[in-house]
Amino acid sequence: MQIPDTNLPQPRRRSPVGTAAAAVGLVVVLLLGYSLLTGPSSAPLPGSEVPSFQLTAFDGTAMALNGQPGQVVVVNFFASWCSPCREEAGDLEAIWQDYRERDVQFYAIAYKDATSKARAFVDEFGITFPSSADTGNRIARAYGVTGVPETFVIDRQGLLVRHFLGSVSSGELAQALEEALTR
Repeated sequence: MQIPDTNLPQPRRRSPVGTAAAAVGLVVVLLLGYSLLTGPSSAPLPGSEVPSFQLTAFDGTAMALNGQPGQVVVVNFFASWCSPCREEAGDLEAIWQDYRERDVQFYAIAYKDATSKARAFVDEFGITFPSSADTGNRIARAYGVTGVPETFVIDRQGLLVRHFLGSVSSGELAQALEEALTR
């Protein structure tokens, strides 16, 4: 018969607090890794090419940046819950009405918003230019969007003319459109 050796190290019991702390640490590391992989890229700089995209607008029409050769394009990222977006919505529609016959196309893309709420926003403000939701925010990430509203003015060659962080006034947008149209 063998006598157990009491000098051997005994397995340590993990405390519930230590196990919980390790689990929380693992979750934090996984979330940080995920955010690094899915977070926004940097926004395009003026004069650089902007990312292409394809979406289906709420009315069923196609929204494709690469489908607008020879046109100036305005891409506005908005959300129904965004107060500055609500303040600029009427101005965006008015500028769209002023420029739509001059080879200018507007697109509105909902950012981190429920599709139903984004549609209601578009209806509430009478937005007539193509609008869609960015499910998964992949387009917003490609454009480096970090909040809303953000508006991008793109020239006929697909190069960024202006990037507006925050709400844009009618005057600022009209000036950027005139610059883009003369290029």
